[in-house]
Amino acid sequence: MYMETLSSLKTTPLFNDHIALGAKMAPFAGWNMPIQYEGIIAEALHTRKQAACFDICHMGEFLIKGDLKRSGLDNLVTARLSDLAIGSCRYGSLLNDKAGVIDDLIVYRKKQDEWMIVINAGTIEKDKKQFLSNLSKDSDFKDISNTTGKIDIQGPLSREAIIPFAPAAQKINYYTFIETSVLGENCIVSRTGYTGELGFEIYASQETTKAVWKKLLQDKKVKPAGLGARDVLRLEMGYSLYGQDISEDTTPLESGLEKFIGLNKDFIGKNALLRQKKSADNTRGAGNRSRDRVFLTTTSRRSPRHNHKIYFKDKEIGVVTSGSFSPHLEKGIGMGFVQLPLTTGNKILVGDDKLKIEAIICDKPFVKNTSLKN
Repeated sequence: MYMETLSSLKTTPLFNDHIALGAKMAPFAGWNMPIQYEGIIAEALHTRKQAACFDICHMGEFLIKGDLKRSGLDNLVTARLSDLAIGSCRYGSLLNDKAGVIDDLIVYRKKQDEWMIVINAGTIEKDKKQFLSNLSKDSDFKDISNTTGKIDIQGPLSREAIIPFAPAAQKINYYTFIETSVLGENCIVSRTGYTGELGFEIYASQETTKAVWKKLLQDKKVKPAGLGARDVLRLEMGYSLYGQDISEDTTPLESGLEKFIGLNKDFIGKNALLRQKKSADNTRGAGNRSRDRVFLTTTSRRSPRHNHKIYFKDKEIGVVTSGSFSPHLEKGIGMGFVQLPLTTGNKILVGDDKLKIEAIICDKPFVKNTSLKN
């Protein structure tokens, strides 16, 4: 049964490289992905100190051509797109009518009327359905997920690692991108990532992706890192993970993503968001909903885990959505939802009926002073 399950999983162009490197592989969003090589903690530490490369080929990419308004694209995502400059990208969400998050995504403006949308691996088909159902017939939609490779190089030394074969990366500012030659192929290189460090994402054909991976690992500063380290790094920054911290059962307001919502324009789910915002403003004060996002650190090396309960003054008030041990803080960290307003410094407990761990409500990010915008 297990072998049948593995055989049904998709593999990235770098699968054989991962096996040769001794990676521990595991299913993730329908893919057989590397979870770790040397070890999650070692890989997370190396990323923050030097540079690491991640295989992110499982992510999805859509190309859309058409006028922003007439195509219907502007009505699909929460992000403000009308003022997005060519060569820039912006984070946002794809919502249903009830303002639940179908997916979180990044929109790249390639030309005045040409866009690339980068989405999560596990939501490609439902995202595609949402786009095709709402884009006009005048627009041109193409799913390029199966032909596009993606490698992330992240860490304070990532610029040094990428410049030898993509020198134009030297000029890229945070959340912008260029189309440039990488090992002889015209590729997209963006100054983005999911770790909170200086980093770049390279979109290329599958063959060039293989060559870029090998080229990066020839640099002694660079080590491969798996999804385990990536999860630790994103949590240390307080970044949400789709399917755990955000989903169709949560809204961007509840999830603390209000700054990524263009309330000055129309989009699917806006009316539901406005109702939620008005209800919150009339009850417990602006910024509070029926449940609020909180961030916490434990007082020991014990770590909160997904679905652990959150207790305040002996009362169960919420649930942990993501939790891990932070190798940089050397204690447990997590985020979750609570039904009571808590403030920084409040002492809580997290756990289950068998074990409860002492923790404290804190602000994000957990790890500060990174190389993110260097």
